[in-house]
Amino acid sequence: MALAVTSSSSIVFSSSNRTEQGVQFNSSNFQPSDRSNRSPAAFNLSQKRSAAVKPLNAEPKRNDSIVPSAATIFAPDVVEKSVEVVDIEKLAKDLENSSPLAIMDKALEKYGNDIAIAFSGAEDVALIEYAHLTGRPFRVFSLDTGRLNPETYKFFDEVEKHYNIRIEYMFPDAVEVQALVRTKGLFSFYEDGHQECCRVRKVRPLRRALKGLRAWITGQRKDQSPGTRSEVPVVQVDPVFEGMDGGPGSLVKFNPVANVAGNDIWSFLRTMDVPVNSLHAQGYVSIGCEPCTRSVLPGQHEREGRWWWEDAKAKECGLHKGNLKEESINGNGNGNGNGNSAADIFESQNIVNLSRTGVENLVKMEDRKDAWMVVLYAPWCPFCQAMEASYVELADKLAGSGVKVGKFRADGDQKSFAKQELQLGSFPTILFFPKHSSRPIKYASERRDVDSLMAFINALR
Repeated sequence: MALAVTSSSSIVFSSSNRTEQGVQFNSSNFQPSDRSNRSPAAFNLSQKRSAAVKPLNAEPKRNDSIVPSAATIFAPDVVEKSVEVVDIEKLAKDLENSSPLAIMDKALEKYGNDIAIAFSGAEDVALIEYAHLTGRPFRVFSLDTGRLNPETYKFFDEVEKHYNIRIEYMFPDAVEVQALVRTKGLFSFYEDGHQECCRVRKVRPLRRALKGLRAWITGQRKDQSPGTRSEVPVVQVDPVFEGMDGGPGSLVKFNPVANVAGNDIWSFLRTMDVPVNSLHAQGYVSIGCEPCTRSVLPGQHEREGRWWWEDAKAKECGLHKGNLKEESINGNGNGNGNGNSAADIFESQNIVNLSRTGVENLVKMEDRKDAWMVVLYAPWCPFCQAMEASYVELADKLAGSGVKVGKFRADGDQKSFAKQELQLGSFPTILFFPKHSSRPIKYASERRDVDSLMAFINALR
């Protein structure tokens, strides 16, 4: 693989490669110093690749005619060095409250050429900026699934030119992709879920990439997906994948921005004038493959733009499967568990908490005194949480108007009933019960802001 580094190709990847004018760091205060007097060669990778190369992540060659896996791409030779044994528990504790820049610097210092940044083509470009600011050599890899947006490919090119690096692209196995598409078609994930396609196009290429590393760096944040990422630490032993030494515990995972809010990431990108994916300006927040990603609407959580057709508590593609709780995996990610530990939402004196009996009576009534707006929800669902403020505001506005606002918790034991009797497809589902009709009307739009919900009600009452 090509190395995304900011040093000459003959450099030895160790902490001794920084000069005095580089980065000054201590545990309490870490910031880049003036590097204006430093030679460009100390940061920029030569355009000429080394002729003496050796395979990275090498696997046995295939005997078929299909091109070999991306794991057979080459990288410049590096000098062998002894591997430092790292106490991950102690390191995680030491870095728990550190800045992303300090965490990045420590990661690159300890693992040198045996660590790489996983870059998805979204706001995780911040990781590359942090690595650049440390003044240390660094590598970047990305998974090219073959289904990315054109804007993302253009963004990759911009990033390479901006930082004068080469991203190590990993590709899915052509035979596996061919078998999947010939057997199930190009869009099978719309019918039977995204996991199979992600496994072929993302998870297995990632597994090959990580087998050539001892550590990797991700852009996971706790606020990205409350259902799966709320407990992401800044450093951890990877619970799913293995590194070059093989076996459980052989790979370390750094999450430098785990404790950073999304808006703070964007403030950093704007301040540092970092290039960003043009899809963000079109309303995309979380960006993946083109068929499985769309822009989010007002009142929606950022992960709701991914695999939107699925009723999933755990919207993960498998790259960070270790985030999933056991009940999510056993429940097929559909929130079949009771989720009793989650705090309730939609709490307001103007929102009626309906019981199973209450909802059944509401369905049976053909001549109601008032019209009703009811949300079918699960308190653990990040998309329900995202619309909580707008729904509470709607209830306040409708107080005394002749339209009552209610909620019905439809997960766990109530989910089967809600699917059969209340048109539940995914959380949240919003229903309007007119005064003189027993049949509830389902709100089809995913715009969950107050104005959109009010327009829906006004059109029916």
